[in-house]
Amino acid sequence: MYLCQAQVGKNYIVKKISLPFETERRLEALGMTSDAPVSVLNRKGKGILIIKLRGTRFALGYNITKNIAVEEAAKDETV
Repeated sequence: MYLCQAQVGKNYIVKKISLPFETERRLEALGMTSDAPVSVLNRKGKGILIIKLRGTRFALGYNITKNIAVEEAAKDETV
């Protein structure tokens, strides 16, 4: 599943990021690495998400979220 398909209020684990080199490195510098926990806080339109990543809120557009593979986190894992 991809982050653009994620549901509000659920927690996910990042599995793979398939973006251009510069964008991928920028996200890694912000803390979005493999196995990083992500919480979806809000959805604004098609695929535009507000997420919580390592204690910081980010807004990501559809062109980014459609290239981030995630899996749903276990219920006891929190962000």
